[in-house]
Amino acid sequence: MEVTHMPMPRNPYAKQMNQYQNTKIQMAKPEELTLMLYDGAIKFCNIAIMGLEAGDEHKFTTYLLKVENIIDYLNNTLDMKYPVSKDFENVYNYLMKRLVEADLHRDEALDIMNEVNKHIHTMRDTWVEAMKIARGQQPAPTGVTVGA
Repeated sequence: MEVTHMPMPRNPYAKQMNQYQNTKIQMAKPEELTLMLYDGAIKFCNIAIMGLEAGDEHKFTTYLLKVENIIDYLNNTLDMKYPVSKDFENVYNYLMKRLVEADLHRDEALDIMNEVNKHIHTMRDTWVEAMKIARGQQPAPTGVTVGA
């Protein structure tokens, strides 16, 4: 009788990490989920940029799509009862337009992806400050240089 063995997963702790991540997501408050989405979009944007720089078309396309999916989700879940939501919608629509342009115009894709990445970082940082204000904490001062 021949015994076949299942290949070992690359990371023996992968199952536990997935369970941890799922629990973290399930237990997160809505504002924390939004922050996780921004972090994911930044991560995937960085990987797409690395794919572009390496000439890896598959990596670029795969991670570009992931960024598009996150931006689309953020846009579709806006609560439009708040006036600021229209501003967010405009930014998300602009980012989606730029992501499509990056996909269609590979000669400009690196510049476009860096621009999108910068905008997502700004939105994430703004979101973190808004979370601090909502919790009654002081936001980080603007225009202050450390060591000045």
